[in-house]
Amino acid sequence: MHIPIKTMITIKALIEIAGFPQTHVDETMEKVLEMLNKEPTIKIIKKEVGKAEKIKELWSSFVDLELDLDNLAALHKFCFDYLPTSIEIQDITEIKFEVKELNNFINDTLLKIHQYNNAVRNLHAETAVLKHKMQKSPK
Repeated sequence: MHIPIKTMITIKALIEIAGFPQTHVDETMEKVLEMLNKEPTIKIIKKEVGKAEKIKELWSSFVDLELDLDNLAALHKFCFDYLPTSIEIQDITEIKFEVKELNNFINDTLLKIHQYNNAVRNLHAETAVLKHKMQKSPK
């Protein structure tokens, strides 16, 4: 089936959250679902939230979702903003769109990658400065 890029897409997605303590994991899951509910291009069809379980030193929870997304751009945004563990497109077997739309999709992906890369570089530089200061400070 060929569909234009602006057609609604139904997906199943899994989002996992791990951390400590359990209250932090539960509260974070609630915040993620609240934010997802406010997304104008995403409609939650079904959600099943797993109870947080202790795994070694951390607590872990998950939510299984079925979502309707307005278009491919909404799917892209969902993937980068919510970092699902996995997604499965439910209602489409093939997508056909213009090269201009593919270029926009790729450039949006590259922008996000550059933003993440800059954040990692900044954290690395801050860590190096802190290590340097700790090594110079009297013990």
